[in-house]
Amino acid sequence: MGKMRAVRYHGQRDLRLEEIDEPVCGPGRVKIAPKFVGICGTDLHEYLGGNNLVPRPNHPHPITKETSPLTIGHEFSGIIEEVGEGVQRLKVGDRVCVRPTIYDNECRACQKGLNNCCDKNGFVGLSGWGGGASDHCVVPEASAHKLPPEVSYELGALVEPLSVGWHAVDISPYEPLDTVLVLGGGPIGLAVVQALKAKNASKIIVSEIAPARKEFAKKFGAHFIIDPIKEDVVERVKEINDGAGADVAFDCAGVQIGLDTALKAVRARGTVVNIAVWEKRATLNMNDLVFRERKYIGVATFLASDFESVIDAIATGTYQAKWVDKNKCEHIGY
Repeated sequence: MGKMRAVRYHGQRDLRLEEIDEPVCGPGRVKIAPKFVGICGTDLHEYLGGNNLVPRPNHPHPITKETSPLTIGHEFSGIIEEVGEGVQRLKVGDRVCVRPTIYDNECRACQKGLNNCCDKNGFVGLSGWGGGASDHCVVPEASAHKLPPEVSYELGALVEPLSVGWHAVDISPYEPLDTVLVLGGGPIGLAVVQALKAKNASKIIVSEIAPARKEFAKKFGAHFIIDPIKEDVVERVKEINDGAGADVAFDCAGVQIGLDTALKAVRARGTVVNIAVWEKRATLNMNDLVFRERKYIGVATFLASDFESVIDAIATGTYQAKWVDKNKCEHIGY
């Protein structure tokens, strides 16, 4: 068995570039040489706050049976360098991106086709099975999505976060003529804006504080930007929408004040869609829901169909791609 380099998560503020055993490509699996890997907000939360999604020592993930230390990187693209017995859809040399969800394919959710809601769900690069921050990674064939020539490795690494936004819009009650409020202009909020634009949204409103994120939101297709420090978000949304609240709000921030604002900013029978992963327990003012018959729903990551839709949107130019920048880290040593 050969050796390879991997960035390993050992715990809070403890990442190490290590030499570990190269993974073996078993039946039904493909071995990938990662080309580009993204650093997700989830990675930052794990690094700064300690084990959350990454299984703690003595508490292994129910499917992978792994705990930290483990290899990170769940947003990545690469080239297939080996295929296991029984693999039919992919071949050596195929360019792919990885859908990192881990699921048991046995629970009630999986049997209904909702493997993103698996009772034992996890993620390659967070729960085990290696990750993109390594020389080699082995994943199930179903997890690897082929990239067409129009989609670069750089963009391929972004399919994962973009699919989060696509899935959220896809399962929400959004319709093309709706007024939509997006709380938070970070990577996932911008992914929602991109999905809304691809689905011909006529009024996209983004609530964001950071100047750089405001500019990105404009570039990606937001029609209105609200600074919640300087403006009353609820009143401004009504002003934009002829006195009515937003039809749908997407909470990509995961902070209490944002949730409170979203519930008041949507119209009667409007819907608040939660995408954010919360670090703290949230509270709901139930009367804001009850007396206006509003709805509050959660969305979880993505399905295979979302990955394929995003890949197609990038390949056909429906999604903007020119904004992508990259920084190379070369000659990394010990």
